[in-house]
Amino acid sequence: MKYKSQKVAYWFFAACMLLLSLQVIYGFIMGFAHMGFDGLHSIIPFNTARATHTNLLVMWLLTGFMGAAYYIIPEEAERELVSVRLAYVQLIALLVVGVTAIIGFHFNWWEGRKFLEIPRPLDYLVVVDVLLFIYLIGATIWKGKRYTTTSMVLFFGLLMTALLYLPGMIPTDSQTMDSFWRWWVVHLWVEGVWELIMGAILSFLLIKQTGVDREVIEKWLYIIVGFTFLSGILGTGHHYYYIGTPKYWLMVGGVFSALEPLAFLAMAIYAIAMAKKGGRSPDNKTALHWTIGCSILSFVGAGFLGFAHTLPQVNMYTHGTLVTAMHGHMAFWGAYAMLVLAIISYSMPIMTGRKLQDTPMNMFAFWTSNIGMVAMTVAFGVAGIAQVYLERKLGLDFLGVQKEIEVHFFGLILAASLFTLGIIAFIWNFIRFGLPSDQR
Repeated sequence: MKYKSQKVAYWFFAACMLLLSLQVIYGFIMGFAHMGFDGLHSIIPFNTARATHTNLLVMWLLTGFMGAAYYIIPEEAERELVSVRLAYVQLIALLVVGVTAIIGFHFNWWEGRKFLEIPRPLDYLVVVDVLLFIYLIGATIWKGKRYTTTSMVLFFGLLMTALLYLPGMIPTDSQTMDSFWRWWVVHLWVEGVWELIMGAILSFLLIKQTGVDREVIEKWLYIIVGFTFLSGILGTGHHYYYIGTPKYWLMVGGVFSALEPLAFLAMAIYAIAMAKKGGRSPDNKTALHWTIGCSILSFVGAGFLGFAHTLPQVNMYTHGTLVTAMHGHMAFWGAYAMLVLAIISYSMPIMTGRKLQDTPMNMFAFWTSNIGMVAMTVAFGVAGIAQVYLERKLGLDFLGVQKEIEVHFFGLILAASLFTLGIIAFIWNFIRFGLPSDQR
């Protein structure tokens, strides 16, 4: 570890592991409820479990991005963080707000807006917390000895993530306008500025693991940024098809959504090409597996499966069904969850000084979690197609259809159990590394 302040990242990554564990638990609650075993309904209603599951996803990924930034920025800027104490304050404040929100969901304290359920008073605290985070990494870059493309793309991706949280706070009495602004947050995060974060972290990992010149890798990063803004911004239109917005969004959303896979395809080609070009044997094969796997499965989940159901002619049937869950699970796993697990796998041996990265348990965690997620995606796809046919084509009652597709969730639970074994193995490996060391 080149800079002592990098060990701040460890505590963000530890929080990630805890929040990911909770997200998996709530996923199982929903899975069993879909099978008809909703015994916890009086304590944790399905809508509460769903809101908790999705918000925990966002929270642990953001915590992971912050941890990645605290690890990467000092190394890229060639100086310590401007304030380690404030970084710890920022983490504690983030967790307090997040835990308060999750507990509030169980007492019906929320806004009730899909993906943005967090109560409004907590929104303001989130803004303050993120501003502190942006200050810490921005000041570190500003006072650093060098400015790199990787650090600047990472910084601006995180800065835009903070700014694009604000449209979701615009008050309106119109459900259409509320949905319009809400997708500025949700879509422009995951299919816009988060891709900048993804590209920057991939760039850092590939520079460190492949030995390819920084100049070559960062030129690819410019291409990815270009593809992201070309397609991601106007691709927001595929959320506007059926919420009362003008009809021109059908064309805009359809055309630019069709271009969105290009950014993810570019990332996959970029990562694989750089790994092959490096030609050296990595000293952390586990981290390289997660890095390359991230680029490939992000194209499959976010790119291919997203394209498969966002064209207007298809989306009119699949909108709001389990086909969306199929795309969402593989997209978030491939593009962002695997990315966070990649930077954790890379940094832990360096932060702790314990070379436990390439044990059989690490490979077990990688393959088991990925096979489990692919199987979950297939299960969601089968259930979603059945739902589309029964509900949208035959016109059967929604609740009646949910009863008919319960059997598919048995396969989903089996796949999720396999996935969970991989996550448990990853967390066990994380614990085995122990606390970070002050040794450089």
